[in-house]
Amino acid sequence: MSLACTRSLFFMVFVAGALVLGVSYYLEYSIGLRPCVLCLLQRVCLASLTGICLMAAVQGAGRLGSFLYWLLGLLCSVGGAFTAWRQVLLQNDPADPSLNCAAGLVELFASAPWPCIVRQMFDGTIDCAQISWTLFDLSVPEWSLLFFVAMMILSVYQLSRLVWSALQRPLGGESSHRALGGD
Repeated sequence: MSLACTRSLFFMVFVAGALVLGVSYYLEYSIGLRPCVLCLLQRVCLASLTGICLMAAVQGAGRLGSFLYWLLGLLCSVGGAFTAWRQVLLQNDPADPSLNCAAGLVELFASAPWPCIVRQMFDGTIDCAQISWTLFDLSVPEWSLLFFVAMMILSVYQLSRLVWSALQRPLGGESSHRALGGD
């Protein structure tokens, strides 16, 4: 895999992530949708993925650097997909008795320890279960889940290509062709 191909692919993922972030801010500030706690966690994962891909596109790292960037991108995508999946589950079962009216983020961070905060975020709130906007009959978390799954597939494919090419090349820089005794 050439360096130019890797850089352009990282740049395309950065552009896609920036567009999705732009759409989420548009929905929040222009349309008036309020993001819930799980939406904000998805946004953090998306911003991390976008930032990682921008750094990778600018740096143009070699094989090891590309492997690390794709691995970090995969971790961000898995985190975003998990949060989006949790929100889709909450939206499909809005009568879940575990949903509660939780305090706002500021009060939550000021009063509770970290493990309690994380558990309460993934338990979800009533806001997380409401479907307030759809496009082609898919809600925002479902679109988010599709995007993160696509990024996971791309990351796994690129990581497997990098591992495969590393296994095909010899270690230590020696030639892969056998030297003939008469040469």
